Amino acid sequence: MKYMKTLAGLALGLALSASTAMAGEIVLNSDQTDPAPKKAMEELIAGFEKANPDVKVKWNNIDHEGYKAAIRNFLTADAPDVAAWYAGNRMAPFVKAGLFEDVSDVWKDNGLDEQLKSAAASMTIDGKKWGVPYTYYQWGIYYNKDVYKKAGVSEPKNWAEFVANCEKFKAAGIDCLTTGTKALWPGAGIFDYIDMRTNGYEFHMDLTAGKVKWTDPKVKAAFAEWAKITPYISANAAAIDWQDAAALLSQGKAANYVMGNFAVDTFKKGGMTNDNLGFMLFPEITAGIPRAEEAPTDTFHIPSGAKNKADAKKFLAYLASADAQTAMNKTLGQLPVNNKATVGDDPFIQAGFKELSSAYALAQFFDRDAPADMAKAGMEGFQEFMAKPENIDAILARLQKVADKVYK
Repeated sequence: MKYMKTLAGLALGLALSASTAMAGEIVLNSDQTDPAPKKAMEELIAGFEKANPDVKVKWNNIDHEGYKAAIRNFLTADAPDVAAWYAGNRMAPFVKAGLFEDVSDVWKDNGLDEQLKSAAASMTIDGKKWGVPYTYYQWGIYYNKDVYKKAGVSEPKNWAEFVANCEKFKAAGIDCLTTGTKALWPGAGIFDYIDMRTNGYEFHMDLTAGKVKWTDPKVKAAFAEWAKITPYISANAAAIDWQDAAALLSQGKAANYVMGNFAVDTFKKGGMTNDNLGFMLFPEITAGIPRAEEAPTDTFHIPSGAKNKADAKKFLAYLASADAQTAMNKTLGQLPVNNKATVGDDPFIQAGFKELSSAYALAQFFDRDAPADMAKAGMEGFQEFMAKPENIDAILARLQKVADKVYK
């Protein structure tokens, strides 16, 4: 009860804050409370106010969990002018409920269809744009170059070569692929890539949106590709955390790891350097399918109930600019979505910028793209599949039962 009162108070406070907005002022709600994101937002707001001296920003910064609990309340009760959220299926419920504003004109007027093109699909519903992305980070395969040399293996050009390499790593006493799924989510990265490389981005999005059944033959085909490498995945994957799996890569006990760029620091703390830590795109499985990538994307939106939409659009346009995204992501240590922006000389940041800027489309990660209950069940299924691939039919049937309830 105390928790509910706290949420109610938070929602009321935000509503009162929003209602006090004046002409020439925008109210902005976000959840950048960690040190780097907080500093990046402070710099962004200062830059925007300098470029737009007639507009002031009133910023409500809320902790992550409180924000997730409060957003629907404040969007419905008394909306701010700008609100932070996420791309893809995470924004879809607010779009469908009429709580986010169509900002296609911001994209058109500022040339964003070209500059933000890799994220365009994940910001589009019913042919309209519903927000502006400003930061993301890449996923892909991080690998140990020393291990590749030891096993006499070259970087694979496609999935068939990756699978063939696994036997060579096994002969050398090395796990071809490591992961740690004690917390479930790392296995979802593997599934997302295999499904997108087997069936394509649109199919994968339809699956996570409940438009495709888990028992569909194409889903089973993706798992059949995954089954080709399950004998070569670290045997204790379900019992270890992602950091433990990172140690296996750093120690040369594993060759490859499907992971996000945030893990680079952990690899290096384990003794790896830019000389022996490699990064590659997840290889092509079905020839000709456009290359989609995994890139959780943070976004800002204009609520449909915003009081100062004109200045809110100025803020989104500023946020989308190459200069603003260059500066913001330098502070964040992540990647700008604007392909005209610049990045530092870190080789993994450079590789990620090239990878994502040239992608056909971006997935947001399974636990963002699928509803919470479906995501949990799916990730439990992925964990079981890697340990017992022979259970595939039972796993998919179980996931479809969950889907029947979640998407009804």
